[in-house]
Amino acid sequence: MQHTLKSPVTFTGFGLHSGRPANLTIRPAAADHGIVFRRTDIVLGDAMIPALWNVVERTALCTRLVNRSGASLSTVEHVMAALAGCGINNAMIDIDGPEVPILDGSAAPFVRGILARGLLAQNALSQAVEVLRPVEVSHGQAVARLLPNPLMEIAFQIDFDVPAIGHQQKSLVMENGSFVRELCDSRTFCRQEDVDNMNAHGLALGGTLENAVVFDGDKVLSPGGLRHADEPVRHKMLDALGDLTLAGAPILGRYEGIRAGHSLTNTLLRALFADKSNYRLVTCNESTAARLPGAGVTWQEIPAVA
Repeated sequence: MQHTLKSPVTFTGFGLHSGRPANLTIRPAAADHGIVFRRTDIVLGDAMIPALWNVVERTALCTRLVNRSGASLSTVEHVMAALAGCGINNAMIDIDGPEVPILDGSAAPFVRGILARGLLAQNALSQAVEVLRPVEVSHGQAVARLLPNPLMEIAFQIDFDVPAIGHQQKSLVMENGSFVRELCDSRTFCRQEDVDNMNAHGLALGGTLENAVVFDGDKVLSPGGLRHADEPVRHKMLDALGDLTLAGAPILGRYEGIRAGHSLTNTLLRALFADKSNYRLVTCNESTAARLPGAGVTWQEIPAVA
């Protein structure tokens, strides 16, 4: 069964990269509508931007959508992960700027807002993309692959030459409320030298120690330290769910990312959909639907730290 929100919910904040303020409102939408963004600040031209893999402009720092008229929206990955992790299939998302607010750097504020409004069950069956055979892409040392699996699973490995991060790996079946419980509160992260470099090039203008975890050698500079000992790899999994949600339906398969990022995950989706023998679109039976990301999630599952 598909779901939308019972009532609209609004979020206000600054874009991480642009530093520009924006108001974002997630609104209920009809069954089979999917997720669509609407740039309310655009007066002339097409302001509708579908949340789909084939309108992604691949960049290293975030996920950016661009429609045929050139209207764009950056940093959609956290709100997309929250929608998937809460089981929302259909929504119209109004935003009055070019970048989604970063809020606290995680998906937890979006999750809280969505669950506070509640979900509305719709008279339509959920569909999913079933992975039929392995698909893999790589770039240098980075690898991303999708493997056949009865449920959605995400596995990730990262390696950073920063003592406070180092090597981290984690695997998680994304059924029911596992995203909300385990991943939603994990924040974006970077090294202090990355911050200095981005600022010098006019990037990360909205970044602060309050909306990103900043590492400097063996130190965590952000107040309060880490929410999880392995918060960086958890955030990479959060990003992966958001990027994979751009498939347009939940994926039944195991995603494996090794040093992967937004661009490579989108390249993987493009490879998946380039060959129809790689996948099939299936209607979820009651048993499968009950184990999709977000199925049955409750407010109590939101981590207290978020």
